[in-house]
Formats: sequence, structure tokens, C-alpha cells
Amino acid sequence: MFGFVHLYNGQEAVSTGFIKLLKKEDCVVSTYRDHVHALSKGVPARAVMSELFGKATGCCRGQGGSMHMFSKEHNLLGGFAFIGEGIPVATGAAFTSKYRREVLKEADCDHVAVAFFGDGTCNNGQFFGCLNMAALWKLPIVFVVENNLWAIGMSHLRATSDPEIYKKGPAFGMPGVHVDGMDVLKVREVASEAITRARRGEGPTLVECETYRFRGHSLADPDELRNPAEKAHYAARDPITALKKYMIENSLSSEAELKAIEKKIDEEVEEAVEFAEASPVPPRSQLLENVFADPKGFGIGPDGRYRCEDPKFTEGTAHV
Repeated sequence: MFGFVHLYNGQEAVSTGFIKLLKKEDCVVSTYRDHVHALSKGVPARAVMSELFGKATGCCRGQGGSMHMFSKEHNLLGGFAFIGEGIPVATGAAFTSKYRREVLKEADCDHVAVAFFGDGTCNNGQFFGCLNMAALWKLPIVFVVENNLWAIGMSHLRATSDPEIYKKGPAFGMPGVHVDGMDVLKVREVASEAITRARRGEGPTLVECETYRFRGHSLADPDELRNPAEKAHYAARDPITALKKYMIENSLSSEAELKAIEKKIDEEVEEAVEFAEASPVPPRSQLLENVFADPKGFGIGPDGRYRCEDPKFTEGTAHV
């Protein structure tokens, strides 16, 4: 795909390590690299691919595109394009869980919220404000920093006074943990402890997953600012390749079994692409849905087209 599609290659261990430990009722808030988070949370590949294609069969009916995946059914509360924008949403979801349990007396409500965001977000006011609120009220939330070392073309080391983000957790009275974000088993171990802690009512955790994006910021980025040696170093630590090697060396799976899984994945992706290509584009009547409370009050007809009231046109005729 071309344009402003923000790929997740290299960071897969973070999404898998955290989200696969969650229950369906738990909430996930993402960034503009949200399509893998959506898949991990259970959104069907067809619905994700169709949304990438901007088709009506997508999880947001083609209105969200690559950066704004959402699924009420799977409690994926959205991908957010502006940095820090999703953190207050995740904090609100965590507050809802605590309110339902403690005020509405829903004893079985132990839902957890997980907020994913990048290293560039950690110099943003919403990050600090929400960490403070979550710690103050002991909200059931895990703040997950996907530190891929680059905020578009800005090196993380040149952008913050203290590059060790996890240390900001204890400043607000919550644990701060650093983990190798290229190792899915290590991520899962840390995630399990943080999620369990939140579910027990012991409050939030800040987890810094040090990872790396293998492609440019988006597919529109020529990626000329990063050192080729740096990219080669991290490419050799591909989390998927590393897990495959671990599984074979520890006799957890055979080469043939893994190839069968890869074949199944290729088939599922191809089927999703074919489904997306064959799906209809959103109808014109959908254009102003979720924009105005009363579209007709703005001169918009029921078909989504602007109705011109110039007398030289026939009365009631719709014109684009």
C-alpha cells in the first residue's frame, strides 16, 4: 500500500505480548499504527483490510482508514493520529471500570485498559497528566510505550532530557518497567504482571518496550535519516524470526509446522485483499454521518449531497 500507511514491521512482539493476555471486555487504545493492534484484539482480517482500502465493509465502514481503526464489539477504542490523543481515552476507560466496580457495585467488573503510544508522546502534557490521574485514583490501566527510537525523523536520544522513559513511572508513584520489545516472551512476562496488578486494583504500570520500526515513519517516508548500520542491526533481531528460532531450538514446533502456519497466514491475507477489493465504496449518504447532528440544517440532502437553492436551478434538484 502507498501513502500515509504506518506499518508495524519490527514491533509485532509488543502488540502480541500484551493484547493476547487481555479479555474481550478489556479495552485497547492505539495510535496510527493500529491495524496490528486491531488484529491482535480479534478484529477480523477482512474488516481490517477493507478499512485500509477505505471500503464500506471495513471496521469503520471506510471512514476511519489506516489511522483510525475502531471496533465496539472488540473494545478497540480507536487509533489516534495525534500523539497523546488516545491516552486520556484509555484513562477514561479505566476510570469507567473502577466506577462500575466501586460505585455501581458490579463486583465482577475487573476490566483493564491498555494504552499504546510511542516515545515521541512521552514529552507531551497528556502523558504526564494522565499518569498522575491514574496513579492518584489507582486506575486499572497499563501505559505501554512502544519506543521505536524514532519520532518520524527525530531521534529519541535527541528529543528528551532523560531517554529512559520507564523512570517516569515512579515519579508518579507507579512501577516503571523496561523490557526488550523485540522479544515476545519477555514482553508477555512483563505484560502479565502489569495486567494482573491492574486487575487486582493495585493501580497503573508504565512499561517501556524498546523496539524498532523496520520501515520509514509511513510508506510516504523515504527513510533517509537513519543510519543503514542501525537498521541492519535491528533487522537481525526481527521478533518473528527470533521466536521461530526459539521454538525450533526448544522443540516446541517443527519447521514444517511453522511453514504450514505461514501458508495459512498468506492465504488469509490474500483472501482479505480480494474481499476488500470486491467490497463497495461507502455511499455518498454516509459523507456527513457523525459530523453534524442535523445534516438537513446545513443544506444537506438525504443522499449526502449539497442542495443548491439558487432560483436558476430547478427547485429541489440536488447538485454536487
